Amino acid sequence: MRAIWFCLGLIALLLGLAGIPLPLLPTVPFLLLATFCFARSSPRLHQWLVTHPVYGPSIRDWQENGAISRRAKRLATMTIIGSLVISIGLNVPATALGLQAGTLCLVLIFIWTRPSV
Repeated sequence: MRAIWFCLGLIALLLGLAGIPLPLLPTVPFLLLATFCFARSSPRLHQWLVTHPVYGPSIRDWQENGAISRRAKRLATMTIIGSLVISIGLNVPATALGLQAGTLCLVLIFIWTRPSV
């Protein structure tokens, strides 16, 4: 079972790292998933993620308080607005645009109702 958690953790870590340069792929949720998986399979990788100088604070804020920083909330909001603007510019069909807008609004509601640090 540890091997499955380890593989899932590696996949989540790779997706999180891919999200750094790709604006529509989230980084922190995948890193949180990787942290969860590594806690069950690799104490060394779990500790590395939790103490990482860049990503560790966001992971610890979420684990300890369920909190998201104001900066991360603003960045997520700008990214979501940007993706909607791009979709409009690409003439995405109205049905797909409506589904995208509705889903992203729910994401923003979730993000902005979490405590801030």
